[in-house]
Amino acid sequence: MTALELVCPAGTSAALKAAVNSGADAVYLGFRDATNARNFPGLNFSRGELEQGIAYAHDQDCKIFLAINTFPTAGNAGPWHQAMDDGAELGVDAVILADIGMLDYATRKHPDLRRHLSVQASASNPEAIRFYQDAFDVKRVVLPRVLSVAEIAALNKDISVETEVFVFGGLCVMAEGRCALSSYVTGQSPNTNGVCSPACAVNYEEDADGRMVSKLGDFTINAFEPGEAAGYPTLCKGRFIARDKASYLFEDPVSLNATSILPDLAAAGVTGLKIEGRQRGKAYIAKVVSSFRQAVDSMADGAVIETDLTQVTEGQRKTAGAYQKTWR
Repeated sequence: MTALELVCPAGTSAALKAAVNSGADAVYLGFRDATNARNFPGLNFSRGELEQGIAYAHDQDCKIFLAINTFPTAGNAGPWHQAMDDGAELGVDAVILADIGMLDYATRKHPDLRRHLSVQASASNPEAIRFYQDAFDVKRVVLPRVLSVAEIAALNKDISVETEVFVFGGLCVMAEGRCALSSYVTGQSPNTNGVCSPACAVNYEEDADGRMVSKLGDFTINAFEPGEAAGYPTLCKGRFIARDKASYLFEDPVSLNATSILPDLAAAGVTGLKIEGRQRGKAYIAKVVSSFRQAVDSMADGAVIETDLTQVTEGQRKTAGAYQKTWR
């Protein structure tokens, strides 16, 4: 059974310290620009903050993974190359990349820097993964959230690189790296601008019936009754009317929580367990990371200890997602 590495998010220096102090084996983060896929105001790291964060993490034997996982636009690769060069100089333990050009740049310019393939590359079969391994010597692949445990086990038997999977946090109905839905409404794409449903396009209004109406740009995404929890307005998790009935047509507001199947993921050959949430605060990070630290450590005694994380899950509900899918 493969040893499990807990890979945890950080959108701020405070969140980084919370993750490290709560038992993270590695922390992933990004610079404060469009080179990473969580490019929101008030989040991410300056070069100086990253340098301090690396020192803090390394003092406690925690690794730092730098996400440079968006796709440069034509003729504007400079910021992405600079992010790579700066990350290497500051001493990150790995870079998380999706773009083939960036993988090539990293291989040529920083051959000794460990390369991980981002979930944004959406590589989910042996042939695709072997291509990235052969061409760019990637050491780990973050798998898209579309595979069952059995499919992950079969995949790991056919490849020789490490695999990392999401175990907690937001789900995405789209194939990672291929979603442009938000850009049709806001003009900003998660794949190139690093932001899905940017906060500048979000608005909440109260209607005549006392409902809370959430909007993204000029589009109404949802309407919540008094006392009903209001979710963040993303198009894929909107509630829309079809056949005279309002419902979540694409995806319910629910969070992934794979705590109960950690032994199955370990048996399937997974190396990294990834917690989603670089937009969340230090209290969320501390609670979730400490919960998973306890769960992973308890596996040695044969029974997984699962903490109730209902209050920090989207919609106060959890799912095992595709890991236990029964549809075909």
